[in-house]
Amino acid sequence: MSLLAMGCSGSRQSAAIQLTPLERLKVNIAARFDDSAFSNAHWGVIIQSLKSGEVIYSRNEKKCFMPASNMKLFTTSAGLTALTPSFRYTTSLDASGPVVNAVLQGDLVLRGSGDPTISGRYNGGKVTETFEQWADSLKSKGIAEISGNIIGDDNCFDEEFYGDGWEAGYETDYYAAQFGGIVFNDNCIDVMVTPGSAVGEKAVIGWVPNTSYVTIINETVTTAADSNYYISFLRDRGTNRIHVRGKFPINKPAWKESIAIDNPTLFAVSVLKEVLEQRGIRVKGTARDIDELQQIPFSVLHLATYVSPSLDTIVKTINKPSQNLYAEQLFRTIGLQKFGIGSYRAVRWTVNPIFASWGMDTTRMEVIDGSGLSRLDLISPSNVIALLKGMHDGPFFTPFYASLPIAGVDGSIRNRMKGTKAENNVHAKTGFIGYVRALSGYVTSADGEMYMFTMIANNYTVSTSRAERIQNDICVMMANFSRN
Repeated sequence: MSLLAMGCSGSRQSAAIQLTPLERLKVNIAARFDDSAFSNAHWGVIIQSLKSGEVIYSRNEKKCFMPASNMKLFTTSAGLTALTPSFRYTTSLDASGPVVNAVLQGDLVLRGSGDPTISGRYNGGKVTETFEQWADSLKSKGIAEISGNIIGDDNCFDEEFYGDGWEAGYETDYYAAQFGGIVFNDNCIDVMVTPGSAVGEKAVIGWVPNTSYVTIINETVTTAADSNYYISFLRDRGTNRIHVRGKFPINKPAWKESIAIDNPTLFAVSVLKEVLEQRGIRVKGTARDIDELQQIPFSVLHLATYVSPSLDTIVKTINKPSQNLYAEQLFRTIGLQKFGIGSYRAVRWTVNPIFASWGMDTTRMEVIDGSGLSRLDLISPSNVIALLKGMHDGPFFTPFYASLPIAGVDGSIRNRMKGTKAENNVHAKTGFIGYVRALSGYVTSADGEMYMFTMIANNYTVSTSRAERIQNDICVMMANFSRN
């Protein structure tokens, strides 16, 4: 018996020693996903070679998962495919009447195109740069007064401004900013809080753009140096009354927070009116949302145009920092460009054939929004891999790949996998909402072989960092892997 046992033991050791590098890799990957901390959760995983098509590992590959911001992979890939990387938005400023004796005899109409880029993001942080350029353009045309209103025409999109399945508690937060046909400054006010000059005084609050469109209610107090502090922000629903509350130690640096506003269209034209007046153009009328009007004004004179950066730049803004509003705007723009209306239904008509061409069964997935903020989105690992393969083999892989965060370098994984072979190697999109952590993209092995992967955890009750550690470990394993 003992000899037999020894023989069996020796056989097991011999078998273990004889495992190929690939077999060892598969064992190690499986061990990480078998972590008992996730026994009450679900992992959806595929790791596959782009060279051979060989599946290195899979788990629940056909099951549906909430993808969180991995949904942006679907939005940006469909956007690049349907619109091409050179696509640009065009937003116009028109007049409903002629200019007579330096007076625009009618309304000034801002006609939206769904463009999310009218902000300080691409011009050194100067939020009102585009509006100031428009004001100068009007002055150069001899316009000193506008007899009518400043009207925002957002009718290129439908009247939905939140995604289905978004949580109501997000409404104050920048990552759930309302979307629509007109976007300005990411549809947010940037609020800065600094301590008062003495303990007991209110903190000092400023905001950019400095507009009367919002009302700030200061409910703060300056406290002693190094004391406990907190700052909270709450916008009253359906208004632009923003409460700033908290205790702010006198020696703390300024706190900046972006707060989502209500009615982006009216926000944009209100600030535009203020900028025009600051630049010396009198406006007799008021700022108006076109939805308030009985009759849509007819344009008789084109005055100015804003052209956005190209889509290959915009998708970087979507994927690297995981910008929800940009994703939602692009999502609806796909429908707008193909069917003339920026609506959910028009988007589905456009993107489903694209996804089907990559081998997805579109009847077994739910694409509810463009950002992944909705908890109603349902995507399988096989869907994600089909997308990654479709983009890799298609004509727009270069801008798509360049848009993805790079491990240890930039975007939402800039602090992950540092000091490993995965650093500056893994290009992948993160995803996070409550009880969801996803990472999907590409990694190149030590042999120079590129792999695509998706790892989505749902319904875990441990810390999100534990899910991240597993994802990081797998990426490092793949970066170190050699078949030899």
